Amino acid sequence: MTQPEQKPVIGFSCGDLNGIGIEIIIKTLIDSRLTELCTPVVFASNKSINFYKKSVSDGNFNYQAVRDFQRLSPKTVNVFSCWEDEVSITPGQLTDVGGSYAIISLTEAVKALKEKQIDALVTAPIHKKNVQSEAFPYTGHTPYLKAAFEANDVVMFMVAENIKVALVTEHIPVAEVAQHITREAIVSKLKLMNQSLKKDFGIDKPKIAVLGLNPHAGDEGLIGKEEEEIIKPAIKEAKQSDVFCFGPYSSDAFFARGQHEKFDAVLAMYHDQGLIPFKSLAIGEGVNYTAGLQGIRTSPDHGTAFDIAGKGKADESSIRAALFMAIDIFRSRNGYADARKNPLRKMSAAMLARAVDEKIEEE
Repeated sequence: MTQPEQKPVIGFSCGDLNGIGIEIIIKTLIDSRLTELCTPVVFASNKSINFYKKSVSDGNFNYQAVRDFQRLSPKTVNVFSCWEDEVSITPGQLTDVGGSYAIISLTEAVKALKEKQIDALVTAPIHKKNVQSEAFPYTGHTPYLKAAFEANDVVMFMVAENIKVALVTEHIPVAEVAQHITREAIVSKLKLMNQSLKKDFGIDKPKIAVLGLNPHAGDEGLIGKEEEEIIKPAIKEAKQSDVFCFGPYSSDAFFARGQHEKFDAVLAMYHDQGLIPFKSLAIGEGVNYTAGLQGIRTSPDHGTAFDIAGKGKADESSIRAALFMAIDIFRSRNGYADARKNPLRKMSAAMLARAVDEKIEEE
């Protein structure tokens, strides 16, 4: 694995071949200054990269093809060749080909992450419909990564500079949400959030808000019993494990009144409850982070965008933010590990970074 003082090796899975994944990867990595911060590795094929390279008009995108991690160049983009097949790329079309090669890229990248050939992984969007198979029976990246790393639990953590939102339930029908809201699930997510905020984001004493499930957070049992019977006991139990958490809050008033600004993170009960306010408040800067894994995985907060695929119109802001976050978490984890080894060293990763910058300026 890359040593703490070295640049991290950051992998990119290409996502659906007919979506905007490769285009936004190229638009991000075309800035050669990024190789000063990391060594990029794109898991795809030369032909797929060259196909989308044509749609990126501003500047030249240079890369080297590799099949051996020992031959990675730290000075340019590396494309790890996952296949040599003649693949039909049809931008904007939902096809089995687009999904199957997205999974080839993803599985190769996750294998490299598990074997510590790369230090972090940025995943471009896949489409849930055309990746489903006996070999990939998952609803998305998060459950697949949980299984691949054999994690007891993980958290889908949506992160931006001004807001962090995690979910108890993810991609399940709304009609099934309530049956998945359990005391055990909430406590598990809160513990993972607390650990991630400390280890991955350098927050010494995270303060977490918990939303209710029902309108008005149940109105003390008048509109549903989940808050009184499940959520409040879960918050109490989490507090006994040194998780600094509060709630449950009514989700509409909570975000409307800007209460999220008083907390380091928010735990929402279901997908739209958390992601609608998150995407409204973190336009272009949102990152999907999987907390609870041994490896580091980030992703843009949007989908395949078939309607604009191949037209050179895709906005790379979110995947660029995902790249920067992967680098930051890599550094933060190293700083956290150092602090754990030396109890006298209590500086956060941000403080460590500032100290390094000041030292460089002095020199």
